[in-house]
Amino acid sequence: MDNKCIPLNGTDYVEFYVGNAKQAAHFYQTAFGFQPIAYAGLETGLTDRSSYVLRQGKLTIVLTASLRNEGEVAEHHKLHGDGVKVIALNVDSARVAFSETMFRGAKAHFPPKVEKDDDGEVTLAAIKTYGETVHVFVDRTNYSGPFLPGYIKWEPKYQPKDTGLLYVDHIVGNVNWNEMDKTARYYEDIFGFTQLISFDDKDISTEYTALKSKVMSNDNFKVKFPINEPAVGKKKSQIEEFLDFYYGPGPQHVAMATNDIIATIADLKNRGVEFLHVPDSYYDTVMDRVGEIEEDLDELKKLNILIDRDDEGYLLQLFTKPVQDRPTFFFEIIQRKGAKSFGKGNFKALFESIELEQGNRGTL
Repeated sequence: MDNKCIPLNGTDYVEFYVGNAKQAAHFYQTAFGFQPIAYAGLETGLTDRSSYVLRQGKLTIVLTASLRNEGEVAEHHKLHGDGVKVIALNVDSARVAFSETMFRGAKAHFPPKVEKDDDGEVTLAAIKTYGETVHVFVDRTNYSGPFLPGYIKWEPKYQPKDTGLLYVDHIVGNVNWNEMDKTARYYEDIFGFTQLISFDDKDISTEYTALKSKVMSNDNFKVKFPINEPAVGKKKSQIEEFLDFYYGPGPQHVAMATNDIIATIADLKNRGVEFLHVPDSYYDTVMDRVGEIEEDLDELKKLNILIDRDDEGYLLQLFTKPVQDRPTFFFEIIQRKGAKSFGKGNFKALFESIELEQGNRGTL
């Protein structure tokens, strides 16, 4: 089988199925600084769902809710709660991407179709991946509209300023016990991805919990998918908690890049975004591990920002608490200063913080 990488230009959009898209859109505008872009619903001829499109930098999210008590969106939300359904990938040719991935063994979600309006045309096609998650190939080469045909421009008076978020750095998926290798092979066989790095339960563990992870990437590193599975521990891991409350595999978090994490995190906290707590003791030894950095350590400590280094530089990162009632999906804010890794040196501190939250929820 030809394992040449499917040409991907990056993440086109991430679509969440939610219980109330109108209210979720207000949350993402207010809390994260996303800008209103487009809308589809009853006013545009849709009778089963409504969708709000928001954007910040190159980050586009779609929030979709069902208008009925049955159907794909309603059933997905009933089972999983608010969560990511679609990870859309921008391509030069959706037809080629679809036919090539199907030839390599992918399962179709829908075949290529062309959607048109006065702003041009978009070609879409979709395949299935882990759980009920879908990859939609988007070819918008001949389109100049705000999002996709069928959507109208959404221009409310309420438009809070952005928070400096730029693009999707990576999207992490959680899968069931013993499914990580199979899922990683899927991205290798179907997309031609390669494994950047892997972590076993010795790398990612605390006194109580553990997990395993493999990071898969395309050839231009614009699309990176770490895949996590549970590992045996004394207590229930964050991955098991996710699987229990999401009722199966699904995207665990989207990492959003910024060029000024101190300003971004400060702004997000002022807007009410809740982040994991990092103990002060973390900063007692972190400089011994990461060496010299440009930022003021006191500022990073005040905001609980984590630091890690690899052979090519360092990174700064912090994770939100779950952004819905179920302890499932959350966000990561990340700034890379040369580093291409994923914060291995922070895993212990991060997971101890998550365990503290699990203890508060009674799910550890």
